Amino acid sequence: MNYITEAMNRAKLTNCQSDITFFQALEEVLTSIKPVIKENPKYLENNIIERIIYPNREIRFKIEWLDDKNNIQVNNGYRVQFNNALGPYKGGVRFHPSVNPDILKFLAFEQIFKNAITGLHIGGAKGGADFDPKGKSDKEIMKFCQAFMTAFYNSIGADIDILGGDIGVGEREVGYLFGQYKTLTNSYDSIITSKPIALGGSKGRASATGYGLVYFTQTLLEDMGETLKGKICTISGSGNVAIHAIEKLYDIGAIPVTCSDSKGTIHDPNGIDLALLKQIKLVNRASLEDYAEERKAATYVKREDYEGGSYVWSIPCFAAFPCATQNELGEESAQKLIDNEIKIIAEGANMPTTPQGIELFMKNKIIFAPAKAANAGGVAVSVLEMSQNNSLNYMSAAEVDEKLQGIMSKIYKDIKKTCDKYSLGLDLASGANILGFKRVANALIAQGV
Repeated sequence: MNYITEAMNRAKLTNCQSDITFFQALEEVLTSIKPVIKENPKYLENNIIERIIYPNREIRFKIEWLDDKNNIQVNNGYRVQFNNALGPYKGGVRFHPSVNPDILKFLAFEQIFKNAITGLHIGGAKGGADFDPKGKSDKEIMKFCQAFMTAFYNSIGADIDILGGDIGVGEREVGYLFGQYKTLTNSYDSIITSKPIALGGSKGRASATGYGLVYFTQTLLEDMGETLKGKICTISGSGNVAIHAIEKLYDIGAIPVTCSDSKGTIHDPNGIDLALLKQIKLVNRASLEDYAEERKAATYVKREDYEGGSYVWSIPCFAAFPCATQNELGEESAQKLIDNEIKIIAEGANMPTTPQGIELFMKNKIIFAPAKAANAGGVAVSVLEMSQNNSLNYMSAAEVDEKLQGIMSKIYKDIKKTCDKYSLGLDLASGANILGFKRVANALIAQGV
């Protein structure tokens, strides 16, 4: 349809040509919503496409802070407040050297639809800084977080934009960010989620994305008369999402056998030693190479010693869970999984599969659960945290987990209904995009111009 070409051309004229990841996400969404555009000409009449593909606001700011040697350091800070048609902006903050406007624009754009398909009234945003917490002292991280918030606090608010954790931003960093906001504003507003329990955080928030990923996948498989129980599963990553996905896979009787980090991959055919993994990654903050030193039955493969994508995807499995980063699972890795008779891919990271990889999975009728649906558990529990903060009525871990299961189950059922309505079969990616797009588009029309 012409609207796709026209919208992509306008986007490329008004954005940096280097915004490759953002353009990839944009084209994927625009292509998949063809059926709903054809059925509802009101979306073109109200110029919804153009109103959605442009961010409402892009903020860039300088962060100046003192390291432990009293040297002045400077980093770039960003926030992309993409769309608030359904509610206040909501999205994580990422601290990593790879953070740049393209990555954040892509993440914020995806966040719009991820948040929309939860059925909760929140918009989409993403932010962060090119700061690397690795190798920094607690004091340096505190100083950086305080400087970040000082440079940025007047652009957020409980009914404006709510931050959250992401790569490089865990409970420690969130606590420092929240503390500085409180100091600057004399307010205990709920302007950030993923807080420590001591500051009003929600029980179950840290595990929500990983647990939600498994709940979504299990619901999908049960609908098809299948299960993860007793099945070999491969997982990439070793951060918060991957660790809790592994934990929940064990809970339901699956066998997770891999994990990875930026330096290499572990394959433990007897099943990942979760306690050891947590010690290495959450306590020692060390390399997975240490895992192989402790578990002699495990194989450790350095990234530079393996050609052709990640070693994770060469391991035969029933289900694969990419939980590391965007575009980590390409065409070559996808073909290896297919050759090894993979049955389902469920994305824990944001857009970890390349378009070529997705095309291969769809062509070979492999079930593909897209990130904006499968990893929506984190934002769902973040909204529960906001609700608890506002009501001062806090839920137990069991209550939060029950609500998370219900939300993930409903997301699947709503997407499945959308797939059935538009004769999409098991094209869950298109179903998720259509579902999210319609909710945002209808809100934009209802609000007028």
